[in-house]
Amino acid sequence: MSHRATRHGSSPPESHHARRVLRLPETKPASQYIDGQINQKPMPQGKHSVLQGEIVANFSRVLRPNRIAYAFPELRCTFGGRSIVPDVVVLLWANIPLDPNGEIANEVTSGSRLGN
Repeated sequence: MSHRATRHGSSPPESHHARRVLRLPETKPASQYIDGQINQKPMPQGKHSVLQGEIVANFSRVLRPNRIAYAFPELRCTFGGRSIVPDVVVLLWANIPLDPNGEIANEVTSGSRLGN
């Protein structure tokens, strides 16, 4: 997965800095691009991992069967001049980005439908 980022006030990533960010390799834990800065997320620890897993499992158990929403752990989201990797992202079913093959896309970008 690659970084996808845009700078505030610019169109899709066309600036020299944004192109540099897009070429960076993915890191473990993930790096995020916020307000012109690239910062690596802290390494998750046991309690955090358990809580994250429980949140995803519970959201999925309740919301996924009826195609209401889907919970994603660590999904890269790029919009509004930021490229972040939240611990958990919950997207309404209709807003889940699909790739050209109709499968769930690897990233959420400004082209994805966010919100209602």
